Amino acid sequence: MPERSFRILLWSLALTGVMLDQVTKYGVFAWLQEVEGHRYSLFEIKSPRTEGLGDPHEHPGFHLRAQFEKDEAGRVLGPHVNHGALFGFLRDHKTAANLGFAVVSLLAAVAIILWSLQKTTAGDLWLCAALGLILAGTLGNFYDRVMFNGVRDFLHWNYLFDWPVFNIADCCLVCGAGLLLVQAFLASPAEKEADKEADKEQTTTLASATPK
Repeated sequence: MPERSFRILLWSLALTGVMLDQVTKYGVFAWLQEVEGHRYSLFEIKSPRTEGLGDPHEHPGFHLRAQFEKDEAGRVLGPHVNHGALFGFLRDHKTAANLGFAVVSLLAAVAIILWSLQKTTAGDLWLCAALGLILAGTLGNFYDRVMFNGVRDFLHWNYLFDWPVFNIADCCLVCGAGLLLVQAFLASPAEKEADKEADKEQTTTLASATPK
């Protein structure tokens, strides 16, 4: 009986995540370019302390927020991008940071693809789900770095705590990393030992098949 494989889950999550990330980025930026202030509140919490504020972005809540590069006449030149990493890390270094993170993203994607080819990986449901989400986030932001020299962010949560602006790819990365940690800590000792034995057997098989 063939062993169960969850590679299709990994690739389904990766492709779905990339598509959702790009569709939302292109769609939201195109829509908010025509909206005054380039912002839209999904929900906001108004209080006497914030009632007099004219900028809805200042109200606590969850907002769609698109930023654009403009010329001196106010014409939109293109989306304003984050040159750094998750939640704006190193964004002030611009092109150098973007190039560095693009290379890291590409290497991470290759590593995940190679990891997914392992027999033990394909048979692990939660590991495949985690890797699929991480691959989706990695490729989604990698596309932006290549095409826009930075990442387009548009989601801003500032209720109870104020997050830097982020996107769907960032959500995939965080969820995937969380699943990967859960999978690593909750795997039973028996499963870990079985994985080691399977890896050892696969290595022995490959070694014996290699020409002397």
